[in-house]
Amino acid sequence: MSPFAIQLTHGCLISDIEQENQNSFQALQQLGALEEVDGLWKLKSIYRVGRLYIGKDGKGYIEAEFKEQRDLLVEPDDLRGAKHGDVVVAKRIIARRGRASGKVQLVIEKAFLFTIAYTHRDESGNFLILNIRTGEPTHAVMEGMDLKAFKLGTVLKVDVDTDKVLEVMGTLDDPKVDEKISLALYEREDAFPPECVKDALEVEKEVTKEKHPDRVDLTHLDFCTIDPVTAKDFDDAIYFDMETYTLYVAIADVSHYVPFFTNIDKEAKKRGFTTYLPHKSFPMLPRELSENICSLKPKVDRLAFVSKIELDKATLKPLKEEFFEAIIHSKHRFNYDNIDEILENGTEGVTDTVAQILRWLLPLQKITIKLRKERLKHGFDFRSEETKLTIDAAHLLVSTEIETGTPSHSLIEECMLLANQASAKRFTGEGDSIFRIHEPPQLAKIEALLAELAAIGLYVEEYEDAPSLIRAIQKEAARMNLSSEVDAMVIKSLRRASYSAQNVGHFGLGFSHYSHFTSPIRRYADLILHRLIKTQLYDEPEEANYLLRNIEPLCARVSELERDATKAEWDFRDRKFARWAATHLGEIFEAEIVEVEESAKAVLLGEIKGVTVHLKGDNVMLFDRVKVKINEVNIPQAIIMVEFVEKLSKDEMELV
Repeated sequence: MSPFAIQLTHGCLISDIEQENQNSFQALQQLGALEEVDGLWKLKSIYRVGRLYIGKDGKGYIEAEFKEQRDLLVEPDDLRGAKHGDVVVAKRIIARRGRASGKVQLVIEKAFLFTIAYTHRDESGNFLILNIRTGEPTHAVMEGMDLKAFKLGTVLKVDVDTDKVLEVMGTLDDPKVDEKISLALYEREDAFPPECVKDALEVEKEVTKEKHPDRVDLTHLDFCTIDPVTAKDFDDAIYFDMETYTLYVAIADVSHYVPFFTNIDKEAKKRGFTTYLPHKSFPMLPRELSENICSLKPKVDRLAFVSKIELDKATLKPLKEEFFEAIIHSKHRFNYDNIDEILENGTEGVTDTVAQILRWLLPLQKITIKLRKERLKHGFDFRSEETKLTIDAAHLLVSTEIETGTPSHSLIEECMLLANQASAKRFTGEGDSIFRIHEPPQLAKIEALLAELAAIGLYVEEYEDAPSLIRAIQKEAARMNLSSEVDAMVIKSLRRASYSAQNVGHFGLGFSHYSHFTSPIRRYADLILHRLIKTQLYDEPEEANYLLRNIEPLCARVSELERDATKAEWDFRDRKFARWAATHLGEIFEAEIVEVEESAKAVLLGEIKGVTVHLKGDNVMLFDRVKVKINEVNIPQAIIMVEFVEKLSKDEMELV
């Protein structure tokens, strides 16, 4: 359910309504659709809010949000201009018999504010404007301009209601247009509004202890950061006290610099996440903050929000967990490669500062190995592979690299997991915080997975529950040398992790309590959690009240924004793969079948990794190794079509 729909269902204060929803709220008041109950405004019972789905027959259905409800049928004449995917308020039609139905009263959230389209001529020479998302014809008009005058393949941003061209974005023959398309399709922003940049520039440029006398001074401790080589913002720093077995996880204190309701806060809430493309990031916070005063840079004082966790020396279970505001001074910036090199080849030639840090960092790494081993008794180790793309100055794909977790990644991951769990355990889980949840898999999905696996000869006969089933599947997949392929199938069968005010645990990690605390520079969810913990520490009931009154809409908002950020990243990747494939038309590649349906999918096995192609199911089976020929590339929709050439024999496969 959309954030505003949740507010209308559960009730809200007028002051809590976001700027973009205020006109809709006033319109609902004028319709008489709202009532005030115990000081909160909510929809009257005869009204329903939900997302609208329109079938091929033109009839609409408003999805039920609660088990006791039924989907509302909306006849075509009662749609009142609402489109598929819009969030609407409908008035229920009371009928003695038949299907529950309703009439749309108001669209409160459009599925799309604009269409990304492009100019095209079909094989018959007809001029068309095509929707880049669907490939279907659409409409566009531009005052004083005949769109036929534009070069074919011109990309346009078109208002969904008026059909007016809002922006000419470029042309499809220019690879640089891909970035604009991917960001626009999922409403991701690049430049910040001037008022945000202005406010960010007014924030202090350096930290002085005298201005923060109430903070715990940890500048004497040998904190360090460990991040990717290319990182520009550093969310987290760690330090481990060997004497007391106490881990300090220091996180950038973004909430200190980004108060409620400020321009920067409103923009961060709108973005929700930093979006990462191979060549550039599109940050949640202005770079003036994210890459400067908020970033835990080495050799300067920084404000931090610290999770301090004392571990039992024998069991490594947390004995005591504290949170407090502090000042730290990171002594060194490591990257993952540095640490992996040291772990593999030893400490010869390191500086005195690094040697001092390694006195606690190397023992901590041994401890995190034990922590991980213990964690995997309850959670899972999925061997999903990330493909890293390298883009040249012309925005063309030049190479790919499969990224795998290394000991340095695992070291940091286990520290962050401890802090994230500690933050979640501070709350009851009954609507009083923002939790990162991962629900157990649905039975129907598990049954479908088992059927797919049976088709390739992978059988699991004995299991007690979902966790034991997944472990049994992984064990059998390892025996068949199909670990990464089967893990990808298992992940696909699981529910998506999301944010929720109700704690149900995290199935994948095997945790009863889990939140996101460690990345407030790039995730708004973490910023919300920091604020909630501070309301506990400093007894701020008014701020807690505001946050918790709106916690469900906030969870829905960030879950939705996370999906959009991920989709933008995937869309850009697929566009680069499509452009690469267009330069290899007619060429033959070896591939592995990864989906078998009406239109099968395969992953190419050449130097360029991660390229998914579509082929008609020519009697292929899951994980077959085949040869295919690239015969068609749809650049606008980033689809690569291939033609089946032959199946590889076992002897040929062994040579691959």
